[in-house]
Amino acid sequence: MGQRRTVVVTGGSSGIGLAAAAAFARDGAEVVLLGRDPGRLRHAVGVVREAGGRTPAAFRADFAVLDEVRAAGAGLAAAHERIDVLVNNAGQLAPARRLTVDGFDPCVQINHFGGFLLAHLLLDRLRAAGPARIVTTGSAAEAFGTLDVRRPGRRQLSRWTAYGASKQANLLFTVEAARRWAPYGIVPTCFFPGLIRSRFGRRSPLFSLGKLVFRGPERGADTLLWLADDPAAAVPGGYFAWRRPFGATGRSVDPDRARLLWEASLAAVYGAEGERPERGEG
Repeated sequence: MGQRRTVVVTGGSSGIGLAAAAAFARDGAEVVLLGRDPGRLRHAVGVVREAGGRTPAAFRADFAVLDEVRAAGAGLAAAHERIDVLVNNAGQLAPARRLTVDGFDPCVQINHFGGFLLAHLLLDRLRAAGPARIVTTGSAAEAFGTLDVRRPGRRQLSRWTAYGASKQANLLFTVEAARRWAPYGIVPTCFFPGLIRSRFGRRSPLFSLGKLVFRGPERGADTLLWLADDPAAAVPGGYFAWRRPFGATGRSVDPDRARLLWEASLAAVYGAEGERPERGEG
């Protein structure tokens, strides 16, 4: 029997993340969960254990606090020599009233900076897996985002423009990660799951009404699982929905904007002179 795949799922304590984690466990993977709420995380551990017959490791981390992401990344790197799949799924429709403790718009930090930092902290473990995959949960909301790629963490006017900006960032991250990391055997992709019944947007009356017709998390996770597993889905920088290529606005896949965002994001999470895992790379 071959070595079990190690699959890290952020936002793994509910919704699409939990549905995907349970499916990975049923398939025999060693699943690692990241989540913000301790109670939901404990529940998710039970669900995944029941699905796969093994108790998954779990790390609590609030992506609105980058030091918690750093601690989780250090713990993951210490516990695993290789990571085969990083599911970059943590996300929130966060209020735009105040900045995070790190000084950034909360939605952009939770949905982009947190996953961006974690991917860098685990880069050596992803390279060791070779091939490895990074699957990021995107959204068609990228179309109405107002993202300043030179100052991505600036305060947004509303949580909706912030959310759209963060989803633009997810796509641009995927584009630039593919350019930089595909030579290492890492395949970054992004997907739109459709409109899903989950905890996401639960304080929005519009989302609450729409959930009457939204899809369940298991169906929403289908493309994620396909991107993590299927050879046909190994398309670095690809954007998908319903297991098919999906269109995005030009500004969300523009390679020049992707490079600018990458550099600004490195400065945001590491500081101007901070140690960067990929210093000197393309």
